Amino acid sequence: MQGRIMGLDVGDVRIGIAVSDALGITAQAVTTLKRRGLESDLNELKALFEEYAAEKVVVGYPLNMDGTIGPQADKVKAFAEALSVRVGLIPILWDERLTTAEARKVLIGGGMRREKRKGVIDQMAAMLLLQSYLDAHGHEDSSPESEAEQ
Repeated sequence: MQGRIMGLDVGDVRIGIAVSDALGITAQAVTTLKRRGLESDLNELKALFEEYAAEKVVVGYPLNMDGTIGPQADKVKAFAEALSVRVGLIPILWDERLTTAEARKVLIGGGMRREKRKGVIDQMAAMLLLQSYLDAHGHEDSSPESEAEQ
């Protein structure tokens, strides 16, 4: 049995957070963290990593639609590096293209009103990107290197 994996959808205003089950089969949305500054964000995430006993972290890597690295991807990579230092895990950068759009479609399809969607869309996007990672890796114990090219 492997430890839980945490998935993060890192934005400028909010961080969506999801976590896998203990077997690494399914992802569940956990919460949305409102950004308050790097130190505060890292401290809150560290507490969540400890609470869920996460052994890996998958961070959504917002590549451009053509697969190139843009300014937002650079910001996320820098955040992931700071997170690595704080929690002692090497983040897995995972291509997150279209996860927020997919999350929006799922929530609209479920009849959720716009006002409520704003509060959960980031954690839904984190859940979708983590589920994508879990589906791609099954139960294997993959190397914690950047896999954004996948």
